[in-house]
This record gives sequence, structure tokens and C-alpha cells, in this order.
Amino acid sequence: MRRDRRPDAPARPKPPRREGPDAARPRARAETGAPERPAAGKRPFPPPPAPAAQRAKTRGPDTRRDAAPSRGQALHAAPPAAEKPPPGTYWLHGLHAVAAALANPRRGVKRLLVTEDAEAALAARLPEGWRRRAQPERTDRARFQTFLPEDAVHQGAALLVHPLDPPPIEEIVATRPGPVLLLDQVTDPRNVGAILRSAAAFGAACVIVQDRHAPPESAAMARAASGALETVPLLREVNLSRALVWLQKQGFWTIGLAGDAPRRLAEALPRDRRVALVLGAEDSGLRRLQRETCDDLARLPIAPEMESLNVSAAAAVALYEIARGQP
Repeated sequence: MRRDRRPDAPARPKPPRREGPDAARPRARAETGAPERPAAGKRPFPPPPAPAAQRAKTRGPDTRRDAAPSRGQALHAAPPAAEKPPPGTYWLHGLHAVAAALANPRRGVKRLLVTEDAEAALAARLPEGWRRRAQPERTDRARFQTFLPEDAVHQGAALLVHPLDPPPIEEIVATRPGPVLLLDQVTDPRNVGAILRSAAAFGAACVIVQDRHAPPESAAMARAASGALETVPLLREVNLSRALVWLQKQGFWTIGLAGDAPRRLAEALPRDRRVALVLGAEDSGLRRLQRETCDDLARLPIAPEMESLNVSAAAAVALYEIARGQP
């Protein structure tokens, strides 16, 4: 029978619960710091991992951090940061474009980066003393990836240049013979570069583009021009129709190239006057104001199954026809 304990009686301490002969030992070993002995038939647990600060004190230096990266790490390494050219400059690349720029005394140059093979190739193309314009800086091919487009065919040579400052049109017309080309909203730099190349091949005096609707001078344009950017002046005019009127006053016969023109170009060419030829963009062709300002419109004799030619191909065919018809 249970007896009620008095309220003022002290509580009896409960005896420790024992489950085996060694149940009370962990406390004693924890107090003395002695290692705990595992129970019979049981494997000891590994000690808990030490804190990071303690591991850093006990272990030696981590030499793996200073070791060379593995092949897999090198393949997945981040690409070098891109280098931007200073304002008012851009990079030309490719042996032909770089050599032509170094040979042009009107071209402002700032810096030349070359591989060993590219420097030897430039020395074979350029006259003695070319290094005075830009002292070559030797580098490896990987360096070009930091400041050129990924698909740039640089051939181990890149030249930091200023855009050209062409002479005024009055000086060009007075000193350079041949036809004048005007491009109406041709915006692809590769097309403009290819037209410059054809202009150099067939003796054109200059190429005129509209200032707001034409690409800036660039490496893509220079590479497509294959050196012609340095020899054929590229002028920019705000208003092409005003430029046409000025050329007419200088005695030029202005012809607009249009697929719907009634006459062929060979029939429209004059025999006693210089020609100014106007070419429009591939999709829209000549704009209304340019068509109305031209003295005549003409077309190229292409097959009816083909609607039109690329503007750079049309310029090459037209310039050849003009050169063929000159006395």
C-alpha cells in the first residue's frame, strides 16, 4: 500500500540507471580524460573531425594550390579578359591590311603586335625602314584572342590605328581621274570593303557614302578591301543628292543603277564626260530623291531568272563596263 510523503520531507535522489557493468564508466572517463574503451564485441567509432582552424595548424602546406593545373582544368579555364582599344582607334588585322596601312603615310598608327613569322612576312613586303612607323611588339597567337573577334583571321599581325582623314572632294576630283562611286544606304562593311577593292582595281577616283547610313571604318571593311582602304579615298556626305548636284556642276554625268531602267549601262555611258555612278542597297535599291537627281538610270544585263546582284558584285561589273568604254 502506497504511503503519502510528507510535504516538508526532502526528495530522495534517484539512483543511476544501470544497464550493464560499464554503464557508469563513461562519466568517470570523461572526468579523468582517459580514452573510452569500447564495449566487448563492438567496433570503436572514429573521432569527430577537428575544426578547420585546428586542421590548418596540424597539417602541412597544401602544395596542390601551387601545382600546375591539370589538362582538364586548362581546357575549361576562363578566357582572358578582352582589351578595348583607346577611343578614336581600332585594330586592323591580317598581313595584307597591316602592310597596306604601314605603307600609307596618311595613316596614323599607334601600336603593332606580331608573331615572329608575321614580322618576317611584313619585312618581305615593306620597304626598308618600315619599323620606324611602329616598333613591332613580339607576342604569341593566344594574345590576339584578348582584343580581336573570335573568328578574326589575323595571320599573326594586328595594328592599332586611327581612322583615315580623307582629303576634300574638290582636291580628289582635281587630282584623281576615273569615275566616282556613290553608295546609297549600303550598310554592310564587307560590301563597302569589296566595293573599295573593285574601285582600286578599275581606277575609280573615290567612293562616297552617306554619313548616317554607312558603316564606320573597321577591320572587317579593311580586310574585305584587301589594302584598297589605304589607296581609294572613302568620303562621307550628309546629303547624297547635294553631292550629286555638285558633281554635275563639275561636269560629271550621273547614272543611277536600277534594275527597272529601260537602257543598259553600256548604252547610257557618255564618251566625253566623267561618270558618277550611284548604287543603292540590295533590298530597297535607290531612294526616290537619288533617282530623281541622277541624269540617267541604267541597268546591268543579267538573266531574267535572277532578280539582282549583290551590291559589291554589281559595282565590280559596272566599273568594268565604265573602264571598257573609256577611250
